Amino acid sequence: MLLQTVRPNIVQSIRAYRVDDLMQAAEAAGQHFLYADLSAAQSKQEVLDKIAESFLFPNHFGKNLDALYDCMTDLVHKAGAQPGFVVVLEQLPDNARFDREAREQLLDVFRDAADFWAERRIAFRCFYSFAVPHGSDAAAWERGHEAAAVADKPAPKAVSKNGVNPNFGMNMPLMSSAFDTAMWLNAA
Repeated sequence: MLLQTVRPNIVQSIRAYRVDDLMQAAEAAGQHFLYADLSAAQSKQEVLDKIAESFLFPNHFGKNLDALYDCMTDLVHKAGAQPGFVVVLEQLPDNARFDREAREQLLDVFRDAADFWAERRIAFRCFYSFAVPHGSDAAAWERGHEAAAVADKPAPKAVSKNGVNPNFGMNMPLMSSAFDTAMWLNAA
């Protein structure tokens, strides 16, 4: 099993792992899988907005790093026992509007969340990747990567009666129930 090779409560580069493999490993382990494609984000605010949208944060999310930490820890903890988490932050921006310091501050929030869950003996693994700089070589790589990604994606599925959308995130997996806004609001 893939998750057995990655220590719990860590924030690390995605490196050789594939998003689909991490999603399947989380599902097999019965853990929440949280995915945010940040390729369109250019600033700290856009990154926070995309994470909030992707993770289905409640409407009252403050869209700052403190609120992100609260949503990843206290609010979910109040919803009840948790099975563990696999988080993927794909394509973190690399530009003047979201520089190295901003990325480290964001990743520090996820490191702090990993520590929070470690104290409760709950696995929290966060994987991240950086956006490829734009240029002639990067453009060729991106075109090849996009073509491969399109070929790998399954056809859209029908939405079930319980309102769960299997097409979430362009055929990426659904958020687990603990990250459902209604559950958060009921738990708070």
